[in-house]
Parts: sequence; C-alpha cells; structure tokens
Amino acid sequence: MSDDLGFIHRFKPATDPDVRETLLVLHGTGGDENDLVGIGETIAPGAAILSPRGNVLENGAPRFFKRLAEGVFDPAEVRSRGEELARFIRAAIAKYSLDAGRIVAFGFSNGANIASTVMLIEPTLLQGSILFRPMLVFEPVEAPDLSGAGVLISAGRTDPIVPTKSVERLAELFTSSGADVTLKWQLAGHNLVPGEVREAAGWLALQRSGV
Repeated sequence: MSDDLGFIHRFKPATDPDVRETLLVLHGTGGDENDLVGIGETIAPGAAILSPRGNVLENGAPRFFKRLAEGVFDPAEVRSRGEELARFIRAAIAKYSLDAGRIVAFGFSNGANIASTVMLIEPTLLQGSILFRPMLVFEPVEAPDLSGAGVLISAGRTDPIVPTKSVERLAELFTSSGADVTLKWQLAGHNLVPGEVREAAGWLALQRSGV
C-alpha cells in the first residue's frame, strides 16, 4: 500500500509475464483500495492490479467525487475529480513501469462512474473499461474519439439507484464516440451477481485476443 501519487493506493505487479494489462480497480461508495482486488484478479488473471482509494469522503465513506443528492452531481466537480484520477494513472504508469497502452479500468458504482468520466475527458488514457452499475454523471460538450476502446456495461434491471435511461444514455454516448460497447442487463438490483464477474472475465479475454 502506498499514499504517494496523490491517492492512497495498492499495487500488485503482474503474476504472469505474458499478460501486459494493468487493471485499474475502482471501488464503490464506502469501499477502499482492498475492496475489489479479489474480483479484479478473477476478471484479469495474471494482470497487474492498481487500486486507488477515493479522495472524497461522504459521511466518512470514501468516494471518487461528491454527490449533491442521490443521483445529483456537479459536472465541473466530476470533471475535476476525473482529471485528478487521470494524473494519478499517468504517475503510476511512470512509477511502476506499466504499459501505457494496456490500462483497463474495472469499477463498481461510483468507481464505474469515475472510470467512464476519465474515458470521456482523457480518451487515450484507458484502453477500455468494465463498468458495473454505472450511470451517466458527466457528458462532454463534444464527443471524444474512443475508436479502438472497448466498454462493458453491466447494469441491474431492478437497480433502485441507477435509472435505466441513464444507463442507456451512457451506452449511446460511448457508441457515438466510437467505442465498442457491450451492454449486459442483469436480473439484479445494485448488488453484483456471480455470473457477471464471469462475463467480465470472458469479455476481457476476448479483448486480449483481439476478437
């Protein structure tokens, strides 16, 4: 665990020399740098793991950006926090000698939302993202060029927090930006279900093989 580079974070080097990816693991509200590492290792076997803790506290619960109310955000603050995380990613690439062209984000809820924001404001920084229970929290004035990037969105049909229209708009925004988008609807609420972790692992394996 380290607290430099602007974020308290955990880094685990790749355990398979043939795997070039680094999985950027981004927790949900109340999580920390250890919260989703195990799931990340299941999704990306052998990959390096980079897991920061959100710098914002909401009633003591770490987050990556503020919310004004449930589902209400300040776009300027969201963008600023996305830029903050982008700086951390670039600094980590230099410190840990990571392959800058093979950084894939995996985020849940608030972590998924900051991952999508980074992709929209820094379109060349992440090769792709696995987004569990995301919603649209930031929309750029102009769509970025995300050609060649892959995005997996795993959403809950009965999610009480994330509106269906927000998920669909996020998928549309990524598609219109040139990303290869896979949208999976789960028979679940805001909680994760085992099958979607396997789906994410399969999706990433296809991304690795170039299929």
